[in-house]
Amino acid sequence: MNLFVHLVLRLAGVVLVCLACAVGWVLIDTHRAIEKEASASADRVANALETLYWRELLWRGGLSREHLVPIPDWETMATMKVISPGVCITVTPGNEAPRRLCSQLETISDPAPAWFQAFYDHVFGAYARVERPLTARQPMAGVVAAEPDRGAAVRQAWQRTDVVLSVAALLAAGIGVLAAAVIGQSLMPARTIVAGLRRLERGDYSYRLPGYRTAEFDRISRAVNDLTSRLAETTAQRMALTNRLFQVQEEERRALARDLHDEFGQCLAAVGALATVIELEAADRPDLAKDARSIRETSKRMTATLRGALARLRSQEVEELGLEASLAQLVAGWNAQKDRQAAFHLDIVGNLAGLPEATSLSIYRIAQECLTNAARHGKPRDVRLQVQRVDAEGRDAVAVSVEDDGGGTLSRLGWAPGYGILGIRERVTALGGSLSISQARWGVRVAALIPLMPAREASAPA
Repeated sequence: MNLFVHLVLRLAGVVLVCLACAVGWVLIDTHRAIEKEASASADRVANALETLYWRELLWRGGLSREHLVPIPDWETMATMKVISPGVCITVTPGNEAPRRLCSQLETISDPAPAWFQAFYDHVFGAYARVERPLTARQPMAGVVAAEPDRGAAVRQAWQRTDVVLSVAALLAAGIGVLAAAVIGQSLMPARTIVAGLRRLERGDYSYRLPGYRTAEFDRISRAVNDLTSRLAETTAQRMALTNRLFQVQEEERRALARDLHDEFGQCLAAVGALATVIELEAADRPDLAKDARSIRETSKRMTATLRGALARLRSQEVEELGLEASLAQLVAGWNAQKDRQAAFHLDIVGNLAGLPEATSLSIYRIAQECLTNAARHGKPRDVRLQVQRVDAEGRDAVAVSVEDDGGGTLSRLGWAPGYGILGIRERVTALGGSLSISQARWGVRVAALIPLMPAREASAPA
């Protein structure tokens, strides 16, 4: 998940938790306030009726009356004023039937939704009934009881919750938008760091990340820059070592080709000549002449094999004939093999003359190895080698590609035994180029792009 989205979701979760806490606090506070209002209403009504009771008792001869409490006179506006809205008062004078009076039930807010009413009833349950004596000096005079009306209490709680939710939601939305903008602005360096890592992945070791005011991002930037410097140094050392190894390899190939030509080749020539002499002198010995002919044919086959090995080992052809002629001779050598059914084609685009010696030799070896892989890992009937001089991002380069129709796959090529592809990749990397292996229409396509360096730089010792 994107870091920005992750942080915004966390922020939204925190905001929702805060809203839930605020709503819970409002509901609890409203419940307590309603209970306090009911208790206060009971006290006020009890005090008012006690005053009314003693006034009636003293002024109107209440001692001789059958009813001690002036029932018709207590349900007045004066009594209604001391009862809080949404509270119901029940007065039970002596042994008479209770009388109930509720204050302003219809004026308290709009009806609450059914789900809120069910939630409120489930959480808080019923309100406690508050009772007060009509007068403390005459306990038998009666009882004043107060309790909040359930519907009015729910409407009052819904009104406060609705107000808090509206205000809190607006505040949360504003804070969320501002916080998201601040988070996005704070995470801007992460995009630059990721882009720098992408360039580092592509092998661009010259790019450096800028410094940041945020300490964490600044430490990451310095660490990435240090890593880039070390990778650039390590890559340069590895390329120099690889170039040196290839130089040593070419020297060993030349020495091996020279030894094979001078020693083994002469021995094979001597064996062939000796077999010819034996065949001529053994005219009266048919069996001996037959063996001599067999030795001569075997030496011829070994000589042909030796010539092929010398052609693969020697690099003087590139130095003496040039890259184009060497590639043409390489393709002609593949076409000359009798056990091959594939046709090898060469396509040269642009002028390949004047290339640095080391680059020309590496291009030759890359083409040689690609043709060998095409013939080894499939059954092609058509193999095409293309060498083209191109302009790659304003820099002179040579593109080498080999495509076959042998039906090979990338997975088979990747798991094939040997070090052909690895050697090609190392050569291309040592020259600062890039290698791509893709699936062609009927086979595999191997393409290398090699930037050209000045002759002095290319031939300089590691």
